[in-house]
Amino acid sequence: MADERKRVLILDGQGGGIGAQLARMMAKELPDGWEMLAVGTNVTATAAMLRAGASQGATGENALIYNAARADLILGPIGVMLANGILGEVSPAMAAAVSGSKAVKVLIPTSTCGVYVAGTEELRLEDYLARAVDRAAALMRA
Repeated sequence: MADERKRVLILDGQGGGIGAQLARMMAKELPDGWEMLAVGTNVTATAAMLRAGASQGATGENALIYNAARADLILGPIGVMLANGILGEVSPAMAAAVSGSKAVKVLIPTSTCGVYVAGTEELRLEDYLARAVDRAAALMRA
């Protein structure tokens, strides 16, 4: 019997601070029938997201590519869709896997990647995270 659960995939790199906050916040909003997976570009990021509430975690390029293809919803900083994003931790193959995934993507704008999204307000990171979780929760319940 095929697994009928839907997957929300949280992606992050460096120390995993954004991903850990997303995992902690999503754990409170996760509807029945959904599981929360975490993939870090490094083991520190993965461990932080697991401690924050992700049910499963994996690390590295292959894990990201594999899980992005299986995800129904992806959350993370905008750098996960940029080749060489997150200070070079995101390879071009990783960025292509995220951008090419059929999953709906809810991305956090951060200026650390040198990308500014026109039309976004200048907010504190906590406010962006809250908005992302609210949007993801609404999409999962739709």
